[in-house]
Amino acid sequence: MALDGCGLVCKYILVLFNIIFAVVGFALLGLGLWLRFSNNTRGIFEVEALNSSAFVVGVTVLIALGSVMLIVVVFGDYGACNEKRCALQVFSALLAILAGAEVVFGVLAYSKRYEVGASMAEFYASIYTLYVTSGGDAAIGVTLKFVHEMLHCCGVTGAKIIEVVQSTCPKPDGLIEHIVMPNCPTVITTVFDNKASLVMGIFFGTGALLIVALVCSIILLKQIKKVNQEITTYYSTVY
Repeated sequence: MALDGCGLVCKYILVLFNIIFAVVGFALLGLGLWLRFSNNTRGIFEVEALNSSAFVVGVTVLIALGSVMLIVVVFGDYGACNEKRCALQVFSALLAILAGAEVVFGVLAYSKRYEVGASMAEFYASIYTLYVTSGGDAAIGVTLKFVHEMLHCCGVTGAKIIEVVQSTCPKPDGLIEHIVMPNCPTVITTVFDNKASLVMGIFFGTGALLIVALVCSIILLKQIKKVNQEITTYYSTVY
């Protein structure tokens, strides 16, 4: 006896959700581990005075978040693909915790937007400094280029003529931007200040997606339980 249409749809939704979750989890974990053990950054973690810096905290969060996401994927994929109720129950519990955490962090990011913006600007400054001191490490350069393109800013000065990371800066939109662009620390702080509602909305939106996956997991759990009961009833009748 197989799952009905609703159960199959939920099963495939969970498989797709876990594939996306796995890709994001591997990306976060890989970036975090690279920043933690790279020759250019390893020394930061060996200095006790820097253990509370935004860079160290940010890297630790990346590693922890990536690891948790991959743990969730393991239970989710195993439970959905093999229709194992125990794994799906653990998966559902983890999703519920993550969804609640998303809402809490969204509210905190909104209420403490000034502190969050300042911490993110400090994290950017750490990446910038590492790029300069490493002599232009290619991997750090990719990270800087991603930030610059996303926020349309250029380094800590904004002056492309003297900016040492100008090779990672985005293409200027006008004549003025050929000379000067917004500097990234100011842009980062401004984004968290002016677009705090959008940031909170992103957290809430992610929480909503987790809740959708949670609902699908619960539906699949009930379908599997129903199928198991039907199988038990069938064999008890036959034998």
